[in-house]
Amino acid sequence: MAKTWKHDFDIAKFSRIIEQNPKDYRAYKDRGNAYHKKRRYDLALADYTRAIELNPAYFLAYNNRGNVYLQTGRYDLALADYDKAIELSPQNGMPYNNRGFINILMGRLDDAERDVRRSLDLNENNIYALNSMSELYAARNNAEETCKWLKRAIEKGYNNWNYLKTSKTYDPVRQSPCFRHLLARKER
Repeated sequence: MAKTWKHDFDIAKFSRIIEQNPKDYRAYKDRGNAYHKKRRYDLALADYTRAIELNPAYFLAYNNRGNVYLQTGRYDLALADYDKAIELSPQNGMPYNNRGFINILMGRLDDAERDVRRSLDLNENNIYALNSMSELYAARNNAEETCKWLKRAIEKGYNNWNYLKTSKTYDPVRQSPCFRHLLARKER
């Protein structure tokens, strides 16, 4: 896995910080992030949960734990964590976008649109929310709108080309000329 050495370094670094200060909730969240990147979901969940125990108002730990639940297919738990993150920090667009993405996966497209638009209201340049809006329109099988939103995301800096090429969220529009053209831009 790429950059695995960096994640190992981060795990060791944050473990030392935790050893010196076992109540440092941010260090637990940061170590959880490194475990998450290594796909050590059990350890990431434990660290995010510990961060929440130490600081129940720490919205990032809820958001990030929700991301692990999302990746492991536990959507109801992810939704609960995103809801809590939104309750704790309603002016941060990240958990709105994440909850919107889960709603896309669950086929709740109106709920998804409401959440992703709220994320974009809070930060119109959020490349992940722009991509989520693109995925929303892909789920609605609207290639033109999908490409419009994806083009905006790419213009703002979205560059996860592997995701665009492989994510099932784009399957409904994958063969559309505009989508193929956007992906071909990367090949040049």
